[in-house]
Amino acid sequence: MNLLKKMARKKKYLLWPLILFVAVVVLKSTILAPARVKVVKVEMRDLTAQVYGNGTVEAKVVVGVSSKITGRIVALYADQGDRVTRGQLLARLENDDVVQQQHQSEAGVERSASNRQVEQANLLKARANLALAEKNAHRFKSLAEKNLVSKLEAEQFENVYQVAKAEVARCTAALEAVNMEQSANRAGLAFARSKVADTLIYAPQDGVVITRDLEMGATVTPGMAIFTLADPRTVWVKANVDESQLKGVSVGKKAVITLRSAPGEHFPGRVARLGRESDRVTEELEVDVAFAQPLKNYRLGEQAEVYIETEARKSVPALPSASLVTREKQRGVWSVANGRLKFKTVTAGVEDRCNFTEIAAGLDKSELVVAALPQEMAKFRDGMKVKAQ
Repeated sequence: MNLLKKMARKKKYLLWPLILFVAVVVLKSTILAPARVKVVKVEMRDLTAQVYGNGTVEAKVVVGVSSKITGRIVALYADQGDRVTRGQLLARLENDDVVQQQHQSEAGVERSASNRQVEQANLLKARANLALAEKNAHRFKSLAEKNLVSKLEAEQFENVYQVAKAEVARCTAALEAVNMEQSANRAGLAFARSKVADTLIYAPQDGVVITRDLEMGATVTPGMAIFTLADPRTVWVKANVDESQLKGVSVGKKAVITLRSAPGEHFPGRVARLGRESDRVTEELEVDVAFAQPLKNYRLGEQAEVYIETEARKSVPALPSASLVTREKQRGVWSVANGRLKFKTVTAGVEDRCNFTEIAAGLDKSELVVAALPQEMAKFRDGMKVKAQ
């Protein structure tokens, strides 16, 4: 019995070191094990710094097509989305009365033209009669002075001459009156034609119909828009850019535009204009970015995003932006050497949309750098053991 107790006590003493050894092994492989971290190396990349802005599609040139007169719309020849050219007929107002006036004026002009021809012929005839009467009067006066004919006969030819002169004067006055009548009729015709023209609404420029504001049967008054046209060559994005990101943004800078209606599609553009007054609440500046090529289909007011290229670098050392951290107001990275962490201050340069940042100075190309989540790197300390993977 005592022997059994001694053997049990001996087993117990031998078991404790084994348990302790296993515990140490487990702790070293779990709680006490070095943290596993993902590491990356500096790589050479082409980087382009871009400034982000969002806004809406707008047109610099938007024209309202309206009428000069009050009238009822009886015909419309264009609708929303139609492309129109300068001088194209877009609408017609009720114009039966003014068309009738135009026809009457045209008839008056034709009538006065005929009267003018008659009066011109009468004047030519009167002048011919005057020439003959003058010749006869002079001849018979000369004969009467020589007593070859009687004075009474000479006076008769003189009277015929005076009547012919009066007829020429009358025909001349009649022709002048007809000319004045013709001028008045022509002015009346021009006025009537202008009244008819006022009932025809034409496109003032090339463009796209953005809205058709009135329909057939509606009564339009002077200045009331029937159509709204936009010049597709002046369509751009009015984007809002944060003031803190404006460095490097200037007129002419290249940009990439994305539209909400065309996800995944990128449209090249350029900065066309910079605002001169920032929003005092949002602290943003309006930047107008024009499309490099006019859009075939667009919607004014559509949401859009712009990425303005401010700086481009070729073949520069770069790291994933996620590997850079700020520690005690210094920008740097966590490098790994001999299984331990070390914070190294670096000089960061251009950052692109692919989330890579230029490392201008402070890091050797062969060094391993930790790339982890910010909350994980917040726990890092100099000299901390890690296992790179």
